[in-house]
Amino acid sequence: MPDSPNTSAFDPERYKNTTREQWNSAAQAWHQWAPTLQEWLGPATELMLDMAGVKAGSRVLDVAAGAGDQTLYAAKRAGTNGLVLATDISPKILEFAQQNALEQGHKNVRTRVLDGENLEVEPGHFDAVISRVGLIYFPDQQKALTSMRRALKRGGRLGAIVYSTADRNQFFSVPVAIIRRRANLPAPVPGQPGPFSLGGEGVLRDALARAGFKEIEEQRVAAPLKMKTAAECLRFEKESFGALHTMLAGLDEAGKEAAWKEIENELGKFETSSGFNGPCELVVIAGTA
Repeated sequence: MPDSPNTSAFDPERYKNTTREQWNSAAQAWHQWAPTLQEWLGPATELMLDMAGVKAGSRVLDVAAGAGDQTLYAAKRAGTNGLVLATDISPKILEFAQQNALEQGHKNVRTRVLDGENLEVEPGHFDAVISRVGLIYFPDQQKALTSMRRALKRGGRLGAIVYSTADRNQFFSVPVAIIRRRANLPAPVPGQPGPFSLGGEGVLRDALARAGFKEIEEQRVAAPLKMKTAAECLRFEKESFGALHTMLAGLDEAGKEAAWKEIENELGKFETSSGFNGPCELVVIAGTA
């Protein structure tokens, strides 16, 4: 999950290369944390698939599929007469998507390394396009949405999930804010990619409308990240969120260790008698091509 780059001389290609490297590095960990991801994001994923109209026989394009957790949800719905094409910029993480599909007996899953802003697929071919926590990381979000719309049949549906605002996603915004302060990184620049770039009220809806989608519907869903302890959440983020390490790159080892310690202390505020409960709110949206 790369944080947004914050320099005035933003280089989209460099950003994409960094993103690819981060996901290649985090692929194994993301795969291993799959049970946590399913518990955390599963209900929102089912809602996204409902809103996108994924059903038996559907042809589904999964953009920024990662290790393919939501791919498997879609494949189960699409069934033997359907197809799910899982795409991502990272070839390493797609290997896990294919492996997971084979292990669970989903013969209707294919994978292809593709840039979500340039989806080289047959136009008008898919009944649904889905993207779970992927749109926020495209340098040109309009280009990505337009590319997704082009892949859909007339009347096909796009379904997507993004984080809402930073204040409602403290499981992630707290670590980002601490690292940004300690590493003396500038604040995010409006219009550039990042975890909360589409979370504001109406922002994602407007983005879909500009890309030509109609019949847009949106829901905000509470999706707290529940774990045993704050320490476990810290381990999850250290292992899986490669961008946090990229943000820390300018600090020496002592500085990095101090940052992680402060993050753990702050995340500890979300521990209860029943375990860690990290605040998270998701925006689930769908629109018709």
